[in-house]
Amino acid sequence: MDRVLSGMRPTGKLHIGHYFGALKNWVELQDKYDCFYFIADWHALTTNYENPEDIIALRKEMILDWLSVGIDIKKSTLFVQSKNIYHAELFLLLSMITPVSWLERCPTYKEIRNEIKDKDLSNLGFLSYPVLQTADIIIYNAKYVPVGVDQLPHLEISREIVRRFHYLYNGDLFVEPEGLLTNVPKLLGTDGRKMSKSYGNAIMLSEEPKSVEKKIKTMMTDTNRKLRSDPGNPEVCPVFDYHKVFSDEEERSFVTDGCKNATIGCIDCKKVLIKNILSFLEPIQAKRAEYEKIIDDLDEFLSKTQQKANDVAAGTVKKVRKVLRI
Repeated sequence: MDRVLSGMRPTGKLHIGHYFGALKNWVELQDKYDCFYFIADWHALTTNYENPEDIIALRKEMILDWLSVGIDIKKSTLFVQSKNIYHAELFLLLSMITPVSWLERCPTYKEIRNEIKDKDLSNLGFLSYPVLQTADIIIYNAKYVPVGVDQLPHLEISREIVRRFHYLYNGDLFVEPEGLLTNVPKLLGTDGRKMSKSYGNAIMLSEEPKSVEKKIKTMMTDTNRKLRSDPGNPEVCPVFDYHKVFSDEEERSFVTDGCKNATIGCIDCKKVLIKNILSFLEPIQAKRAEYEKIIDDLDEFLSKTQQKANDVAAGTVKKVRKVLRI
């Protein structure tokens, strides 16, 4: 099977945006491709180098969430980036041939610098993270990388680096990675902003039911519907975006008609959503609880798949060293 590679920075427990934005697709890909999924803990330091969190603990939280939604360690190769030193070596070697101008024009680089004003991001690690990302991908000869449309320019840098390597050294050592486009549903945070743990507006996959209920009850709705007797417009209501994901057709019709005709209030609409989200989370949380009992030492749990990833990476770097005569 063709190989797929993807990774996540360890930010701790994951939320429903992570599930619908990536994990749901990862689960489905397991039966179609040879999937390598990794915890990108070195990448976490590119923007959080001054006050690194407890990455060891965060790695475990992330793996527990992956397993709880259906990522299967028997089907996929799960591993930790920093436990594979070959990523760092290939990153260094690729940095020798990557023009700085390519990195400075990266859209994501510009966006994050504009978004994060309270940190000094003039460090080399942040500028060159697309090179590390390229090493992450091509060291496993992954043909596909699941991405959203907005991430395609980022992947194009990886493709350019591969082409430059092949041009300079007259070969075709690496697979040129392709984007595997995924459709991501629109799910903003409960306050209408981008869903983020740091904003406190995300519904976590492992969140307590009472907390979930409280967050949904305080969600923004159609701001033009000030009174229960006022008709509303579901298409401009953030709550209805959640209904598109969690509710069935009959429930969406009930909510749509009731909102437009003012026969139900916003709390009635939210009650339907609360029921459906809690039903969605229940089996995930039950499975997570089972793995929490099983996994004591994460390194031990991942030992076989980590070794598999390390062996594949070592084989690639051996070939690169030969090409570079080192």
